[in-house]
Amino acid sequence: MSTGVLHTGHEVHPPSGWRRWLFTTNHKDIGILYLVFGFGMLLVGGSLAMLIRTELMRPTMAILSPEAYNQVITLHGLIMVFAAVMPITTGLANYLIPMMIGAPDMALPRLNNWGFWLLPAAAVTLVIPIVLKLIGIGNGAIDTGWTMYAPLSVQAGPGVDFAIFAIIMLGMSSLMSSINIIVTIFNLRTQGMTMMKMPIFVWSWLITAFLLIAVFPVFIGAVIMLFADRHLGTNFFNPAGGGDPILWQHLFWFFGHPEVYILFLPTAGILSHILATFSRKPMYGHRAQIYAYWAIGIMSVMVWAHHMFTSGLSVPVTLYFMYSTMAISVPVAVLFFCWIATMWRGSMTFETPMLFALGYIVLFGIGGLTGLALADAVADQQYHNSYFLVAHFHYALFGGPVMGIIAAAYYYLPKVTGYMYNERLGKWHFWLTVIGFNITFMPQFFLGIAGMPRRIPDYALQFASLNMMSSLGAFVLGSAQLLFVYNVIRTVRHAGAKATDRVWEGASGLEFTLSSPPPYHSFSVQPVVD
Repeated sequence: MSTGVLHTGHEVHPPSGWRRWLFTTNHKDIGILYLVFGFGMLLVGGSLAMLIRTELMRPTMAILSPEAYNQVITLHGLIMVFAAVMPITTGLANYLIPMMIGAPDMALPRLNNWGFWLLPAAAVTLVIPIVLKLIGIGNGAIDTGWTMYAPLSVQAGPGVDFAIFAIIMLGMSSLMSSINIIVTIFNLRTQGMTMMKMPIFVWSWLITAFLLIAVFPVFIGAVIMLFADRHLGTNFFNPAGGGDPILWQHLFWFFGHPEVYILFLPTAGILSHILATFSRKPMYGHRAQIYAYWAIGIMSVMVWAHHMFTSGLSVPVTLYFMYSTMAISVPVAVLFFCWIATMWRGSMTFETPMLFALGYIVLFGIGGLTGLALADAVADQQYHNSYFLVAHFHYALFGGPVMGIIAAAYYYLPKVTGYMYNERLGKWHFWLTVIGFNITFMPQFFLGIAGMPRRIPDYALQFASLNMMSSLGAFVLGSAQLLFVYNVIRTVRHAGAKATDRVWEGASGLEFTLSSPPPYHSFSVQPVVD
């Protein structure tokens, strides 16, 4: 086991300053690095979203050229998925899992360090084409959309090549983290902690790690094939040479749809702990949630082609993917039932983490219900590539994972810093976020139903009012995150009240953050307050 110290000659001393962060093998330090990087990239991706909504505020706004608009949309998607939400959930895993299972550190600490430092390299690789364009070289960043559909990506500019190498590095980082997490969970659990006694967050990340190992190599293989089509004369996806563009869609979505659950599962695991704490009850349905996670993990790799209903699939294949997509809502519904049952008859209070947890349930629920509408192969013919789809996946990915990681940030910030955040600012942050988010994306459902296509820099005059509303909501949503940044910074700088050993004891009297499975028939068990 690495001790995280720097050896120089005969002297042994802990690294300090920049060396501490560059060479660290301590799971908490690496977790903080992931979190700082992820939240930083979340702000970058959010800034790109503000640029998109500024362009769409009015018809013929023309702040960006069509080419620049495509680049901004593509970078927004790639950054938010790969460089923001995934690193943040990985940071939570690094920080929390060893403590939750009684391990001294991650099982492979040097691999842990290497896995993180691939992320900044990948982020720089995505940005390099923009810098090159500013000095007159190339056409700028990748502009194909984050799905990188062929044959457009075969023929596009060099920004695609930079994105390919960035994705390979991001994939290597995720695979390293996943292997590390699996080995840590299986080999370093404390004595007496059987698999079924592990906290729900640990289980959620175990399933996530297996998913990443199963699907990310397929995506890496696909982008390598794309690179070969672009530069080595192959024709995997190029129809001019006998290739099949639909093959790219199958390979991409075999990764792309499980990716939704790779983002969802870790934050769902954290949510269970938060709800139990602020409901003063043991977590309901511990075993049921574990089985639901397994079901979601297995079924998520069986439903990918519901993204391809407009691609000319045969009727039997379409029916299979339609019904299997609807079936995956059953284990997700089990999680929702367990969350609601945890709160049922509980003595709830509504501190900021609990507010964001409740927002998660409501907003992700809307995303799930609209996903059922998209799962209908007939209805999808109208909704596909419209703003209905844009609204759906933002309710699913912002309303779920992003709300979850913000809830986790408030929940664990006092534990990490030793000081309390400002509760008033936290509640302002919540309400402005929820109001701004719904003003932004609820109109987009109606825009999609009315026929407005996505990924366009301009639109017909009939869509102007709802787009103006959506853009104003986006500015409220973006501005609200500045409150979060300020609240975190002032807490890190010890501006708040000092946290107690049991952070939430003053509100709850009993804390279930790391609880083992609850006793049998825990639905009626009430905690005893000392």
